[in-house]
Amino acid sequence: MRLPRKYSMTSFAEFSRVRQHGQSRAGRTIVLATLSDPELENLKLGIIVTRKVAKRAVVRNRLRRRVHAIVRKHFPADDLRYLVVVMRWGAVEASFAQLEADVLKQARRLKLQLGA
Repeated sequence: MRLPRKYSMTSFAEFSRVRQHGQSRAGRTIVLATLSDPELENLKLGIIVTRKVAKRAVVRNRLRRRVHAIVRKHFPADDLRYLVVVMRWGAVEASFAQLEADVLKQARRLKLQLGA
């Protein structure tokens, strides 16, 4: 199932709620945090890429696009949860396959349902 257009997290309150009340696991390239919420209509994704990770906006945007592609491919859109991906230093040098493997590994550690 394809992710709907309104699946991005935008408010600071959503991010902080997931970080405070949810579960998280850290990998080499990312930190994955999640919080289940039955009131949601679909999966809500938030991606954090700071300037400490990559100074150039082009690089930060590339990392965001890669995470969006990974989430679209592997996570069901009808999963009622928040998902926050925080990029770490190693993400800049990582290939798409390495980034995908790290996201999936952390998702399995969090016992998340994967679609594909």
